[in-house]
Amino acid sequence: MVQERVLPKFSALQTSITREEGLILYEDMVLGRTFEDKCAEMYYRGKMFGFVHLYNGQEAVSTGITKAMRPDDFVCSTYRDHVHALSAGVPARQIMAELFGKETGCSKGRGGSMHLFSAEHNLIGGFAFVAEGIPVATGVALQSRYRREAMGDPKADQVTACFFGDGASNNGQFFECLNMASLWKLPILFVVENNKWAIGMAHDRASSETEIYKKAKVFGMEGVEVDGMDVLAVRDVAQNAVARARAGEGPTLIEALTYRFRGHSLADPDELRSPAEKEEWLTRDPIKSFQAYLMQQKLASQAELTAIDKKIQADIEEAVTFAEESPDPDPKDLYRYIFVED
Repeated sequence: MVQERVLPKFSALQTSITREEGLILYEDMVLGRTFEDKCAEMYYRGKMFGFVHLYNGQEAVSTGITKAMRPDDFVCSTYRDHVHALSAGVPARQIMAELFGKETGCSKGRGGSMHLFSAEHNLIGGFAFVAEGIPVATGVALQSRYRREAMGDPKADQVTACFFGDGASNNGQFFECLNMASLWKLPILFVVENNKWAIGMAHDRASSETEIYKKAKVFGMEGVEVDGMDVLAVRDVAQNAVARARAGEGPTLIEALTYRFRGHSLADPDELRSPAEKEEWLTRDPIKSFQAYLMQQKLASQAELTAIDKKIQADIEEAVTFAEESPDPDPKDLYRYIFVED
Protein backbone atom coordinates (compact mmCIF):
# COMPACT_ATOMS: atom_id res chain seq x y z
CA MET A 1 0.00 0.00 0.00
CA VAL A 2 1.08 3.61 -0.51
CA GLN A 3 0.74 4.30 3.21
CA GLU A 4 -1.91 4.00 5.91
CA ARG A 5 -2.68 7.71 5.88
CA VAL A 6 -5.16 8.79 3.26
CA LEU A 7 -3.45 11.19 0.89
CA PRO A 8 -5.23 14.53 0.56
CA LYS A 9 -7.42 14.58 -2.52
CA PHE A 10 -6.98 17.34 -5.05
CA SER A 11 -9.24 18.27 -7.94
CA ALA A 12 -8.27 20.40 -10.89
CA LEU A 13 -11.53 22.24 -10.25
CA GLN A 14 -10.01 23.67 -7.08
CA THR A 15 -7.45 25.75 -8.90
CA SER A 16 -6.75 27.42 -12.18
CA ILE A 17 -3.46 28.24 -13.82
CA THR A 18 -2.47 30.03 -16.96
CA ARG A 19 -0.55 28.36 -19.74
CA GLU A 20 2.55 30.36 -18.78
CA GLU A 21 2.30 29.29 -15.12
CA GLY A 22 1.81 25.67 -16.11
CA LEU A 23 4.86 25.62 -18.36
CA ILE A 24 6.99 27.27 -15.66
CA LEU A 25 5.99 24.59 -13.16
CA TYR A 26 6.54 21.78 -15.65
CA GLU A 27 9.93 23.05 -16.78
CA ASP A 28 11.13 23.44 -13.20
CA MET A 29 10.15 19.89 -12.26
CA VAL A 30 11.71 18.41 -15.38
CA LEU A 31 14.87 20.43 -14.75
CA GLY A 32 15.13 18.93 -11.27
CA ARG A 33 14.55 15.36 -12.43
CA THR A 34 16.91 15.61 -15.40
CA PHE A 35 19.64 17.16 -13.29
CA GLU A 36 19.40 14.41 -10.68
CA ASP A 37 19.46 11.66 -13.29
CA LYS A 38 22.62 13.17 -14.74
CA CYS A 39 24.12 13.37 -11.24
CA ALA A 40 23.57 9.63 -10.83
CA GLU A 41 25.32 8.99 -14.14
CA MET A 42 28.27 11.23 -13.25
CA TYR A 43 28.57 9.73 -9.76
CA TYR A 44 28.77 6.18 -11.06
CA ARG A 45 31.29 7.31 -13.68
CA GLY A 46 33.53 8.61 -10.90
CA LYS A 47 33.07 12.31 -11.67
CA MET A 48 31.62 13.07 -8.21
CA PHE A 49 32.75 11.96 -4.79
CA GLY A 50 31.38 11.75 -1.27
CA PHE A 51 27.71 11.38 -0.48
CA VAL A 52 25.15 12.45 -3.08
CA HIS A 53 21.45 12.43 -2.11
CA LEU A 54 19.00 12.70 -4.99
CA TYR A 55 15.52 14.21 -5.03
CA ASN A 56 13.75 12.12 -7.69
CA GLY A 57 10.03 11.88 -6.95
CA GLN A 58 9.81 14.93 -4.69
CA GLU A 59 9.95 17.61 -7.40
CA ALA A 60 6.38 18.83 -6.85
CA VAL A 61 7.32 19.99 -3.35
CA SER A 62 10.32 22.10 -4.36
CA THR A 63 8.57 23.54 -7.39
CA GLY A 64 5.22 24.11 -5.69
CA ILE A 65 6.76 25.96 -2.76
CA THR A 66 9.44 28.06 -4.44
CA LYS A 67 7.32 29.10 -7.42
CA ALA A 68 4.78 30.53 -4.98
CA MET A 69 7.51 32.82 -3.63
CA ARG A 70 9.40 35.83 -4.93
CA PRO A 71 12.98 35.66 -6.23
CA ASP A 72 14.14 37.77 -3.27
CA ASP A 73 12.63 35.38 -0.71
CA PHE A 74 14.93 32.95 1.10
CA VAL A 75 15.30 29.17 0.72
CA CYS A 76 16.98 26.87 3.24
CA SER A 77 17.66 23.26 2.33
CA THR A 78 19.11 19.98 3.61
CA TYR A 79 21.71 17.56 2.26
CA ARG A 80 19.15 16.78 -0.51
CA ASP A 81 19.56 20.27 -1.88
CA HIS A 82 20.25 20.22 -5.64
CA VAL A 83 16.64 20.68 -6.73
CA HIS A 84 15.84 23.31 -4.10
CA ALA A 85 18.80 25.27 -5.46
CA LEU A 86 17.61 24.90 -9.05
CA SER A 87 14.08 26.00 -8.11
CA ALA A 88 15.55 29.02 -6.31
CA GLY A 89 17.22 30.05 -9.54
CA VAL A 90 20.81 28.88 -9.09
CA PRO A 91 22.07 27.99 -12.61
CA ALA A 92 22.49 24.28 -13.31
CA ARG A 93 26.07 24.82 -14.51
CA GLN A 94 27.06 26.37 -11.16
CA ILE A 95 25.53 23.48 -9.22
CA MET A 96 27.10 20.85 -11.47
CA ALA A 97 30.48 22.55 -11.16
CA GLU A 98 30.11 22.50 -7.40
CA LEU A 99 29.41 18.78 -7.47
CA PHE A 100 32.57 18.36 -9.52
CA GLY A 101 34.50 20.37 -6.90
CA LYS A 102 35.35 23.19 -9.28
CA GLU A 103 36.13 26.85 -8.60
CA THR A 104 33.15 27.91 -10.74
CA GLY A 105 30.72 26.10 -8.45
CA CYS A 106 28.16 28.06 -6.45
CA SER A 107 30.20 27.37 -3.30
CA LYS A 108 33.55 27.75 -5.10
CA GLY A 109 34.07 23.99 -5.02
CA ARG A 110 34.28 24.00 -1.21
CA GLY A 111 30.81 22.69 -0.42
CA GLY A 112 30.04 19.81 -2.71
CA SER A 113 26.67 18.10 -2.91
CA MET A 114 25.46 18.76 0.63
CA HIS A 115 26.56 22.38 1.07
CA LEU A 116 25.24 24.40 -1.85
CA PHE A 117 25.02 28.14 -1.22
CA SER A 118 24.24 31.22 -3.29
CA ALA A 119 23.94 34.67 -1.76
CA GLU A 120 22.86 36.00 -5.17
CA HIS A 121 19.81 33.72 -5.21
CA ASN A 122 19.07 33.88 -1.46
CA LEU A 123 19.82 30.19 -1.09
CA ILE A 124 21.07 30.20 2.48
CA GLY A 125 22.51 26.75 2.33
CA GLY A 126 22.25 23.04 2.14
CA PHE A 127 22.88 21.58 5.61
CA ALA A 128 24.29 18.10 6.11
CA PHE A 129 23.19 17.44 9.69
CA VAL A 130 19.56 16.54 10.27
CA ALA A 131 17.53 19.61 11.37
CA GLU A 132 20.68 21.79 11.21
CA GLY A 133 19.13 24.27 8.82
CA ILE A 134 15.97 24.92 10.86
CA PRO A 135 17.61 27.34 13.37
CA VAL A 136 19.45 29.11 10.54
CA ALA A 137 16.23 29.61 8.57
CA THR A 138 14.48 30.82 11.71
CA GLY A 139 17.23 33.39 12.20
CA VAL A 140 16.87 34.57 8.61
CA ALA A 141 13.13 35.01 9.10
CA LEU A 142 13.83 36.93 12.31
CA GLN A 143 16.12 39.37 10.50
CA SER A 144 13.41 40.01 7.92
CA ARG A 145 10.91 40.95 10.60
CA TYR A 146 13.48 42.96 12.57
CA ARG A 147 14.55 44.97 9.53
CA ARG A 148 10.95 45.69 8.64
CA GLU A 149 9.54 46.52 12.06
CA ALA A 150 12.48 47.66 14.18
CA MET A 151 14.48 49.38 11.44
CA GLY A 152 11.50 50.61 9.43
CA ASP A 153 12.52 49.08 6.10
CA PRO A 154 9.28 48.60 4.11
CA LYS A 155 11.10 46.44 1.54
CA ALA A 156 12.10 43.86 4.16
CA ASP A 157 9.03 41.67 3.71
CA GLN A 158 10.85 38.56 2.53
CA VAL A 159 9.53 35.12 3.42
CA THR A 160 11.76 32.14 4.22
CA ALA A 161 11.03 28.56 3.18
CA CYS A 162 12.77 25.96 5.33
CA PHE A 163 12.81 22.43 3.87
CA PHE A 164 13.56 19.35 5.97
CA GLY A 165 12.58 15.69 6.20
CA ASP A 166 10.28 13.74 8.47
CA GLY A 167 13.24 12.54 10.53
CA ALA A 168 14.10 16.14 11.47
CA SER A 169 10.63 16.65 12.97
CA ASN A 170 11.69 14.57 15.98
CA ASN A 171 14.77 16.71 16.70
CA GLY A 172 14.95 19.37 19.37
CA GLN A 173 15.71 22.19 16.93
CA PHE A 174 12.35 21.60 15.27
CA PHE A 175 10.35 22.16 18.45
CA GLU A 176 12.44 25.07 19.72
CA CYS A 177 12.27 26.94 16.42
CA LEU A 178 8.54 26.38 15.91
CA ASN A 179 8.01 27.81 19.38
CA MET A 180 10.11 30.91 18.68
CA ALA A 181 8.66 31.42 15.22
CA SER A 182 5.15 31.32 16.60
CA LEU A 183 5.94 33.64 19.51
CA TRP A 184 7.54 36.21 17.24
CA LYS A 185 5.18 35.66 14.27
CA LEU A 186 8.10 35.12 11.93
CA PRO A 187 7.56 35.06 8.14
CA ILE A 188 8.61 31.46 7.58
CA LEU A 189 7.27 28.27 6.02
CA PHE A 190 8.45 25.09 7.75
CA VAL A 191 8.16 22.52 4.95
CA VAL A 192 8.34 18.88 6.03
CA GLU A 193 9.03 16.64 3.06
CA ASN A 194 7.63 13.45 4.52
CA ASN A 195 8.94 10.75 2.20
CA LYS A 196 8.19 8.06 4.80
CA TRP A 197 11.81 7.11 5.44
CA ALA A 198 14.56 8.73 7.52
CA ILE A 199 17.45 6.90 5.82
CA GLY A 200 16.37 3.36 6.68
CA MET A 201 13.95 4.13 9.52
CA ALA A 202 10.27 4.06 8.60
CA HIS A 203 8.49 7.20 9.75
CA ASP A 204 5.66 5.28 11.37
CA ARG A 205 8.17 3.53 13.64
CA ALA A 206 10.03 6.67 14.65
CA SER A 207 7.39 9.24 15.57
CA SER A 208 4.73 9.00 18.28
CA GLU A 209 2.61 11.44 16.24
CA THR A 210 2.92 10.39 12.63
CA GLU A 211 0.83 13.27 11.30
CA ILE A 212 3.51 15.90 11.60
CA TYR A 213 1.38 18.88 10.62
CA LYS A 214 -0.68 18.37 13.79
CA LYS A 215 2.37 19.33 15.86
CA ALA A 216 1.78 22.92 14.79
CA LYS A 217 -1.27 23.15 17.04
CA VAL A 218 0.90 22.85 20.16
CA PHE A 219 2.51 26.16 19.24
CA GLY A 220 -0.65 27.94 18.12
CA MET A 221 0.63 27.75 14.56
CA GLU A 222 -1.14 27.04 11.29
CA GLY A 223 -0.53 23.45 10.20
CA VAL A 224 -1.55 21.90 6.90
CA GLU A 225 -1.17 18.57 5.14
CA VAL A 226 -0.80 18.42 1.38
CA ASP A 227 -0.30 15.81 -1.33
CA GLY A 228 3.36 16.35 -2.11
CA MET A 229 3.02 14.51 -5.41
CA ASP A 230 0.67 17.19 -6.79
CA VAL A 231 2.42 20.41 -7.73
CA LEU A 232 -0.80 22.43 -7.95
CA ALA A 233 -1.91 21.34 -4.51
CA VAL A 234 1.47 22.25 -3.05
CA ARG A 235 1.46 25.60 -4.83
CA ASP A 236 -2.00 26.46 -3.51
CA VAL A 237 -0.98 25.69 0.07
CA ALA A 238 2.27 27.63 -0.37
CA GLN A 239 0.54 30.68 -1.82
CA ASN A 240 -1.74 30.88 1.20
CA ALA A 241 1.14 30.41 3.63
CA VAL A 242 3.32 32.99 1.88
CA ALA A 243 0.48 35.53 1.87
CA ARG A 244 -0.08 35.00 5.61
CA ALA A 245 3.64 35.29 6.38
CA ARG A 246 4.08 38.44 4.31
CA ALA A 247 1.06 40.02 5.97
CA GLY A 248 2.61 39.51 9.41
CA GLU A 249 0.34 36.61 10.40
CA GLY A 250 3.20 34.29 11.26
CA PRO A 251 4.56 30.90 10.24
CA THR A 252 2.97 27.80 8.74
CA LEU A 253 3.98 24.16 9.15
CA ILE A 254 3.40 22.36 5.83
CA GLU A 255 3.62 18.58 5.72
CA ALA A 256 4.00 17.42 2.12
CA LEU A 257 3.39 13.69 1.72
CA THR A 258 5.86 12.54 -0.90
CA TYR A 259 8.29 9.76 -1.78
CA ARG A 260 11.85 9.48 -3.06
CA PHE A 261 12.24 7.18 -6.04
CA ARG A 262 15.88 6.38 -5.29
CA GLY A 263 17.68 5.19 -2.17
CA HIS A 264 18.66 7.55 0.63
CA SER A 265 21.89 8.33 -1.22
CA LEU A 266 23.64 6.93 -4.27
CA ALA A 267 25.61 4.70 -1.90
CA ASP A 268 22.37 3.17 -0.55
CA PRO A 269 21.36 -0.18 -2.14
CA ASP A 270 17.76 0.63 -1.10
CA GLU A 271 16.96 -2.86 0.15
CA LEU A 272 14.81 -1.87 3.15
CA ARG A 273 11.80 -0.53 1.25
CA SER A 274 9.54 -3.13 -0.30
CA PRO A 275 9.35 -3.37 -4.11
CA ALA A 276 5.55 -3.16 -3.88
CA GLU A 277 5.71 0.11 -1.97
CA LYS A 278 8.13 1.63 -4.44
CA GLU A 279 6.13 0.49 -7.45
CA GLU A 280 2.90 1.93 -6.09
CA TRP A 281 4.49 5.33 -5.47
CA LEU A 282 5.99 5.33 -8.96
CA THR A 283 2.45 5.38 -10.34
CA ARG A 284 2.05 8.78 -8.65
CA ASP A 285 5.02 10.34 -10.46
CA PRO A 286 4.40 14.12 -10.08
CA ILE A 287 5.88 14.98 -13.46
CA LYS A 288 3.85 12.46 -15.43
CA SER A 289 0.68 13.45 -13.56
CA PHE A 290 1.21 17.14 -14.28
CA GLN A 291 2.11 16.46 -17.89
CA ALA A 292 -1.25 14.68 -18.30
CA TYR A 293 -3.04 17.57 -16.57
CA LEU A 294 -1.51 20.19 -18.89
CA MET A 295 -2.62 18.26 -21.96
CA GLN A 296 -6.09 17.51 -20.59
CA GLN A 297 -6.62 21.21 -19.85
CA LYS A 298 -5.26 22.08 -23.32
CA LEU A 299 -2.55 24.26 -21.78
CA ALA A 300 0.19 22.49 -23.73
CA SER A 301 0.61 19.86 -26.41
CA GLN A 302 2.75 16.75 -26.23
CA ALA A 303 5.07 18.29 -28.82
CA GLU A 304 5.57 21.41 -26.69
CA LEU A 305 6.33 19.39 -23.58
CA THR A 306 8.73 17.16 -25.49
CA ALA A 307 10.50 20.27 -26.77
CA ILE A 308 10.94 21.44 -23.15
CA ASP A 309 12.34 18.04 -22.20
CA LYS A 310 14.89 18.20 -25.02
CA LYS A 311 15.88 21.77 -24.22
CA ILE A 312 16.52 20.89 -20.57
CA GLN A 313 18.48 17.78 -21.53
CA ALA A 314 20.71 19.96 -23.70
CA ASP A 315 21.12 22.49 -20.87
CA ILE A 316 22.20 19.73 -18.47
CA GLU A 317 24.69 18.35 -20.97
CA GLU A 318 26.11 21.86 -21.31
CA ALA A 319 26.32 22.10 -17.52
CA VAL A 320 28.41 18.91 -17.44
CA THR A 321 30.73 20.26 -20.13
CA PHE A 322 31.08 23.51 -18.21
CA ALA A 323 31.89 21.61 -15.01
CA GLU A 324 34.44 19.36 -16.68
CA GLU A 325 36.23 22.30 -18.31
CA SER A 326 36.21 24.52 -15.21
CA PRO A 327 39.39 24.95 -13.16
CA ASP A 328 39.99 23.27 -9.84
CA PRO A 329 40.35 25.53 -6.79
CA ASP A 330 43.86 26.96 -6.47
CA PRO A 331 45.72 25.44 -3.50
CA LYS A 332 46.92 28.92 -2.53
CA ASP A 333 43.28 29.78 -1.74
CA LEU A 334 42.96 26.97 0.78
CA TYR A 335 42.15 29.36 3.63
CA ARG A 336 39.99 31.72 1.58
CA TYR A 337 36.24 32.04 2.25
CA ILE A 338 36.65 31.01 5.87
CA PHE A 339 36.25 34.58 7.12
CA VAL A 340 34.43 37.59 5.71
CA GLU A 341 36.59 39.48 3.28
CA ASP A 342 36.76 43.28 3.09
